[in-house]
Amino acid sequence: MIKICIIGNIGSGKSYVAKQFGYPIFSADLIVNQIYNENKKCYIKLNKKFPKIIKSFPINKQELQKLVLEKKNNIKKINKIVHPEVRLEMKKFLNKYKNKKIVILDIPLLLENKINKKRDIIVCVDAKNKHINERLKKRVNYNFKLLKILKKLQLPLEIKKKKSNFIIKNNFKSKLIRKSVKNILKKIL
Repeated sequence: MIKICIIGNIGSGKSYVAKQFGYPIFSADLIVNQIYNENKKCYIKLNKKFPKIIKSFPINKQELQKLVLEKKNNIKKINKIVHPEVRLEMKKFLNKYKNKKIVILDIPLLLENKINKKRDIIVCVDAKNKHINERLKKRVNYNFKLLKILKKLQLPLEIKKKKSNFIIKNNFKSKLIRKSVKNILKKIL
């Protein structure tokens, strides 16, 4: 099985690029949302750690944002509880699709959490900050302060690009993205 790992900055269009490959996708962001909505065990751990803020299940994202904005170190505490659950779901995904030729891993903190293996193909999505900021401002839960904190968790884009096998310049034009994906698949297969 070939694992194609999609990385890039917040708002660069990683999920859109991942979909263009046409293979099963493991989306860490979707799994995290699923955990907050469905994983009672995770809720109990977060409630134990932050009883004054995390009070209801499913977990309220506003409460989590409040925690992160309140104290920078809280995000590390949250990640310590949530990330093992994400890894468990990733193992299930990889097992489910073990007979597929290719799977796509859309994991924003892939390199930071050292999840990738040496033989994995890493594709970095690079987009201009101007385009990223325009897209992020359209999101419902856009919070500049929170975004700044989340960006600090990520490696600088230049390091991500150096560690990547391929770079896709995302100018948010579907035709060019599909062409780039097609070229990458041609080189891999």
